[in-house]
Amino acid sequence: MSDVEVELTDIEKAAILMISLGEDDAAEVLRHLGPKEVQQIGVAMSNLDNVAQSSVESVISDFMHLVSDQTGIGIHNDKYIRRMLNQALGDEKAKTLIDRILMNTNTSGLDTLRWMEPLQVAELIRYEHPQIQAVVISYIDPDQAASVLAYFDDKVRLDVILRIASLDRIQPAALQELNDMLEQQFSGGSGQSSRTLGGVKQTSDIMNYIDSALEEEVMGGIKEVDEGLADQISDLMFVFENLIDVDDRGIQVMMREIQTDQLVIALKGADNAMQEKIFKNMSKRAADLLRDELESKGPVRMADVEEAQKDILAIARKLADDGEIMLGGGEDMV
Repeated sequence: MSDVEVELTDIEKAAILMISLGEDDAAEVLRHLGPKEVQQIGVAMSNLDNVAQSSVESVISDFMHLVSDQTGIGIHNDKYIRRMLNQALGDEKAKTLIDRILMNTNTSGLDTLRWMEPLQVAELIRYEHPQIQAVVISYIDPDQAASVLAYFDDKVRLDVILRIASLDRIQPAALQELNDMLEQQFSGGSGQSSRTLGGVKQTSDIMNYIDSALEEEVMGGIKEVDEGLADQISDLMFVFENLIDVDDRGIQVMMREIQTDQLVIALKGADNAMQEKIFKNMSKRAADLLRDELESKGPVRMADVEEAQKDILAIARKLADDGEIMLGGGEDMV
């Protein structure tokens, strides 16, 4: 990044704020973020170079304005990622922060998987029984699970997905045994309680993140084995086109979280109805600018369109999980 002031993304702003805070305070903030957020901020931190003083002042001013009327920041109290800090700050500085942050934590073997690269998880469970693979993949986040499954061959992938769809409640003893097995390689961990894993909903969540070409292949395989199950999964899957069923208030909430360049690429692959749904929930000036950008944007690779759409869907799901919006047409409210 040059010393010429440029428009910053939200991630770049977060990276500037973290570096401005200093190591101790940044570590205290980062320990409360999830793996994806910390990784994104870490990459942005590593790319910062000669940031204009006016940009730093603007970021800090915006942050102070945002939290000035709050009594606390609603952040989760778990998870920290080592690779991000190694990449952002170098091994030595990162080690200091990691030791400080993790000193009082107690992460179980299963929870540790959430901080690993998908390829690492795939290699770790590659030779385990498919039922164990299904439990592990059900335990991690759907987008990470989809990436792990991409490293399996077709036959194994289909078998594991079918097992995930049929999973329900895992007994404490079985979960503890799996956790103990993983903790032979990872430190920390405590007893596990019974929990619900897998099922058709979890399978549909994972399928939402699988690459489109792979998704078609997997769904075809499921349909051959159990057409009814394939229909259940399809009914629960939420794709970009389904955003047209989100109410106007929900679309407006989403728009505050979506970056314009990301939206332009996503809409390049959307039909007119979806585009108009977005336009009508923007100011006339903003909608006109977006139309102009869409018209002037040259050809875009389908892979880039799909990636942008999946990113927007991830935002929509997070907002839905937080109770900010309702996905789908919704139900009557009282």
